Amino acid sequence: MRPGQRLAILSALVDEQRGLIDHLQGSERVEHAGRQFWLGQLHGVPVVLTVSRIGKVSASMTAAILVERFDAGAIVFTGVAGALGHEVQVGDVVVAQDFLQHDLDVSPLFARYEVPAYGRARFACHPQLSQALLQAVQQTLASDFAQARVHQGLIASGDRFVNGHAEVQALRQRLQQDGHPALAVEMEGAAVAQVCADHGLPYAAMRTISDRADDHAHRDFALFVREVASRYAQGIIMRLLADLALRGR
Repeated sequence: MRPGQRLAILSALVDEQRGLIDHLQGSERVEHAGRQFWLGQLHGVPVVLTVSRIGKVSASMTAAILVERFDAGAIVFTGVAGALGHEVQVGDVVVAQDFLQHDLDVSPLFARYEVPAYGRARFACHPQLSQALLQAVQQTLASDFAQARVHQGLIASGDRFVNGHAEVQALRQRLQQDGHPALAVEMEGAAVAQVCADHGLPYAAMRTISDRADDHAHRDFALFVREVASRYAQGIIMRLLADLALRGR
């Protein structure tokens, strides 16, 4: 990040940002493109906070605005996801190593999942920023949520709320057969990763596992976000920013 640039904190849902906004120093609200952006500082780090909304189109548009309008120097994403990996349980946190779009298929012109003009299916997260986020997750879970575990690996994104046992089994099997064993599934991360790749912007993302992406995935979803994921997000992001401030970003 260049001096003066802001770290963008992008969340999937409003409940994940409320606690962070309350801690903003010198907060300023800006409305643009039907969205609210909050500017200020957290632990002395200049930040901009906003909500991606649900789905890849909304997420990619929001990410582009953060770059073009607010001169974001990096993006950190917080959100929830359904578990795909057998070892991933509700309440765990997955830190993304890379992303792919599980619903992208331009075959036979390109290999399934490959993004045309890029020559690849996966978009990697920034190694150093992701490591800092991973450490913040580990420290926060160890001190405040000892029962939860942290994982790091591939996350799959698609414009569908995966919530059926048969569907998740088929998705897991297909991804594994194609050499993409994903730990979690959600609806925004890969789109933001592609925007960040286009702009050469560091990107890191974490997802709290809200469900097993099965037939019960929709039950108490809002309650989980409000009571669990929002607490995770606030604790982890505040610890990350404190660490970044100590390192001089």
